[in-house]
Amino acid sequence: MSLQTLNTDFGRSRSRDTSLLSPSDYDADAASIRSDQDSDSDDDERQLRARNSRELLAHDRLVLMEEEELDQLVTETRKRKERQERRGSGLPIPNPLRLFTRRGSDAGSQSASRSPSPMPRSEFAGPLVSEKRDQRRLRRKAHKARLLADAHHGEDGELMYEMEEGVIKEGSSTGDSSDREDSEEADRMGLLQLSGVKEKRARSWRRWLLVYALIAVAFAILFLLAWKLSMGRRSLHNRQLVSNGTATFAPTTIIISLDGFRADFLNRGLTPRLNAFIKEGVSPSYMLPSFPSVTFPNHFTLASGLYPESHGVVGNTFWDPTLQEEFYYTDPTRSMDPKWWNGEPFWVTAEKQGLKTAIHMWPGSEAHILQSEPTYLDKFNGKEILSKKVDRLLEFLDMPDHERPQIIAAYVPNVDSDGHKYGPNSTEIRFTISKTDHMLDQIFKALEERHLTNIVNVIVVSDHGMATTDTSRLIQLEDLVDLNKIAHTDGWPLVGLRPKNLDDLQTIYEDLIEKTKTNPNVDVHLRDVDMPERYHFSHNERIAPLWIIPKAGWALVKKEELDLKEALAKGTIYHPRGLHGYDHEHPLMRAIFVARGPAFPHQPNSRLDVFQNTEVYNILCDSVGITPMPNNGTLRLPLAPIGLHSEPSVGIETPVDPVQSSSTGGSIASTTSPSSSSVLPTGTKPHAPESTKVIAVDPPTVSTVSTVSTVSTVSHATTPTAPSKSLGVDLPSNTELPNEQPSGGEGNEAVPDDSIESSVHSFWDWFTDKVDEWWGKVVGSGGKPSK
Repeated sequence: MSLQTLNTDFGRSRSRDTSLLSPSDYDADAASIRSDQDSDSDDDERQLRARNSRELLAHDRLVLMEEEELDQLVTETRKRKERQERRGSGLPIPNPLRLFTRRGSDAGSQSASRSPSPMPRSEFAGPLVSEKRDQRRLRRKAHKARLLADAHHGEDGELMYEMEEGVIKEGSSTGDSSDREDSEEADRMGLLQLSGVKEKRARSWRRWLLVYALIAVAFAILFLLAWKLSMGRRSLHNRQLVSNGTATFAPTTIIISLDGFRADFLNRGLTPRLNAFIKEGVSPSYMLPSFPSVTFPNHFTLASGLYPESHGVVGNTFWDPTLQEEFYYTDPTRSMDPKWWNGEPFWVTAEKQGLKTAIHMWPGSEAHILQSEPTYLDKFNGKEILSKKVDRLLEFLDMPDHERPQIIAAYVPNVDSDGHKYGPNSTEIRFTISKTDHMLDQIFKALEERHLTNIVNVIVVSDHGMATTDTSRLIQLEDLVDLNKIAHTDGWPLVGLRPKNLDDLQTIYEDLIEKTKTNPNVDVHLRDVDMPERYHFSHNERIAPLWIIPKAGWALVKKEELDLKEALAKGTIYHPRGLHGYDHEHPLMRAIFVARGPAFPHQPNSRLDVFQNTEVYNILCDSVGITPMPNNGTLRLPLAPIGLHSEPSVGIETPVDPVQSSSTGGSIASTTSPSSSSVLPTGTKPHAPESTKVIAVDPPTVSTVSTVSTVSTVSHATTPTAPSKSLGVDLPSNTELPNEQPSGGEGNEAVPDDSIESSVHSFWDWFTDKVDEWWGKVVGSGGKPSK
């Protein structure tokens, strides 16, 4: 029998008879274990029946390895169970944080897979675990086949090495049998998955915290913005529309400037409408102008809230050393260049914030400041009569809602113009004051007819006061300084000096101090050394380095304008008869401020503490709900009254105007009147010879308060209707007062011949006496009104 037949028979006998080398007979427990561990197929069983000793040895070693793995698994399971029992219940606790994760279902399944449970892992491991188990089966089959093949050829060294190490390492060529789902590697993978979930959860929390933080910051910013806007507008001046029955009005303010209207003019019984306005609104006893108290600097201070040294318009005339140019207020080609105006006026502020503005002849409004224009602009016209101004203001108010301006500003030059011509104590200025009050009365009546009294704010201001001048209160400039050393002279009646050589500045200053030390009527100051701080008149190179500042009522003149010795010898009358520009705190320079309307919800007749005109800009901006630019003012709405004007010992002081005093030394007279600067009627050049009108009077009567400058003035003043108008008697709006002449300078004056001067003067005295007597009877005082 051949060897092949023997082997075949032997194999068949083994298949029929149970062999001691059969796995089922060799180790029943191993077969049971393999059955529990998903044993090999029937083909594997048939293969196991024909093995040599090395194959059996390899098989035994595999069985031992599986038993060790099983023992290790049982031990770890028991330890894990003991730890869980020590911690508490083994029931899984739902994690509420998984609600904030993007994959709640995945997080829940992962949490469930990590929580202890008595159920076999195979029942809830899921598709992923089942897939891994199938992969391990395939690797184990391939591993066994390779081991048996190696054992068949006597090559089992790799198996022995891994047995001596005690575990088959991950990734080894002998298989991955230790990578069971319940082995240490599975635990490590579970921990990695757990840490990944925690990391994802942490990232999710950080993401939500960031979102919530951004939302909180956005709400905080919106709240702060709303609070700032409400505070800026004081919650009082919102943009709610108010109806007067025919139209809707946003917050609207009219501001009217009465140039040269001195505060004590209200005491003369000539302003019933203005005095009633004070009782209806809120006002200080007077308002202080800024230094120097002249028109252009103060109107731009009113408009911007800045001192003249800050906004750059430091006088009606001045030299700019950087531009090497001179600012001259009566020359629009120069003065209306925006390079001179450094602040932001209220019409620019309003236009930038979406409000329409209408500016009627306000000084500086034609200068294209900051490349911005008012919505409606009326250029200066010195010949316009007062009733036309009323009509123009009402045109703005009667515009359709979408076209109507919310700020209306008007400039009225009449009181200033006649104050220069005739003086602040003249009969002519009394008549002009009355006409101006009548103009205001027309405006207030029109507001009442339109039911706008409680809808539209009205502010009435002035820029400065006025002091009487006289030939006896003039100082010859050449007597104080050698003009050959001076390159430029600025201002008037105060004078700023710019030496040709700055090295001469100290010498010129010392000479001036020496020449004026016996004269109390002038002050001398160096801009950078001893200029009074309250003037706020130092920090700008446009301010001359040396200043001669006369007291109120005094003026400095050059010989080309007036030879003072000759004028005193002839008893001539100096023109202009009124000046300003002096110390801004002098009583004769005091201005007015009166306000009424929904932005001023104060008790009628409320009295404010005295303030400077730098405050007007803020008040005007607040009245229409816009945010003012930074400025030198501090007051904001609502204002804080300190009492009522009707309280005892409260009233507007009437200062004493400078009077003629005896000469104390040549051309310089002495007086006790305190200080301030000046502005001339529009169109008048302060240093031109024609600006000074000298009228010979025989005999000299320099104390006369009412003088005749023109013959035409007398003829206009002879109408008997003047007194009724001065008392505010109602007339049709188109009725002109007989003495209402276009303002705008001395160009309309005609100087009478000396031959008729005496007769004209006598006639004027007779006429004014008659008018005053008749006027007193109408008033009911039984006598002349005080002048």
